[in-house]
Amino acid sequence: MTTFRAAVVQFEAAPDQPAANLATVERLARQAVADGARLVVFPELCLLGYWHLRRHTPERLHELAEPADGPLVTHILTLAKELGAGLGVGFLESADGTLFNSYAVCMPDGRVHVHRKLHAFEHEAIASGSSYTVFDTPWGVRAGVLICWDNNLVENVRITALLGATVLIAPHQTGGTNSRSPHGMKPIPLRVWEQRESDPRAVEAAFNGPSGRGWLLRWLPARAHDNGLFVLFSNGVGRDDDELRTGNAMILDPYGRIVAETPIPDEAVVVADLDLDLVPLATGRRWLRGRRPKLYALLTQPTGNELDPRAARFSTEPVSR
Repeated sequence: MTTFRAAVVQFEAAPDQPAANLATVERLARQAVADGARLVVFPELCLLGYWHLRRHTPERLHELAEPADGPLVTHILTLAKELGAGLGVGFLESADGTLFNSYAVCMPDGRVHVHRKLHAFEHEAIASGSSYTVFDTPWGVRAGVLICWDNNLVENVRITALLGATVLIAPHQTGGTNSRSPHGMKPIPLRVWEQRESDPRAVEAAFNGPSGRGWLLRWLPARAHDNGLFVLFSNGVGRDDDELRTGNAMILDPYGRIVAETPIPDEAVVVADLDLDLVPLATGRRWLRGRRPKLYALLTQPTGNELDPRAARFSTEPVSR
């Protein structure tokens, strides 16, 4: 059996405090690598915080942003080289005057792979990326990156698999959001988090319920199974401005089965061995080969009711005309 050990991390990012978040990332990265992990996946925008950014002015966002070769990512790259492991972190990127919700995977060989969120909706000043990110690792694993909402659109995961990825790095900030769907996620009261020590059962029930783990299990296993790849799901946990992130960090195999996860509504590191021999015979891999691309032209044709990422995320319009 050919295995590859990976880790997914959940923690509560301190808003606008990159130094504090960097210290947390370093501490948890060392913990994961000490447990044998060769790739450690941290949440979306974990170096800066997430949902509060929508309240900032564009000028403030530019003050907080850094280029991909700036001090924050450089620090992570130095740590990756020291630990001999790949480290993935979310940051606010500034590139030629444009802002992106980006994710840097820093490798011990000195390479840095940066993915820009394809469906950014956090702030009107944050642009969406326009390319997929798939790369080879020093351990014989080909990995891809999709950030949060990128993973909700099935086409993105399918394309990532078609580009050869067998491991999908999926950093998120999700759970407890106010979905417009009557059967979607709903906000979790902040008091549930604030009273977690006096009422631990309440926070566990909320984070593992229909607005947390329950919602994830509606679709996340399908992304892994239908494309025959491992999914490394990392997420924030705890207060995120006026919402609660539900954690639920987990690793899924190419059959959509949960290999490892944490039910703990707190900071956590989840480590698992990926059985790479599962990939070639996975059902999703057979389905990839069974495609008939000539039938799928409609996928690239506008229907006339497309929404940009912000409108799609917040729209109350009915799905059909």
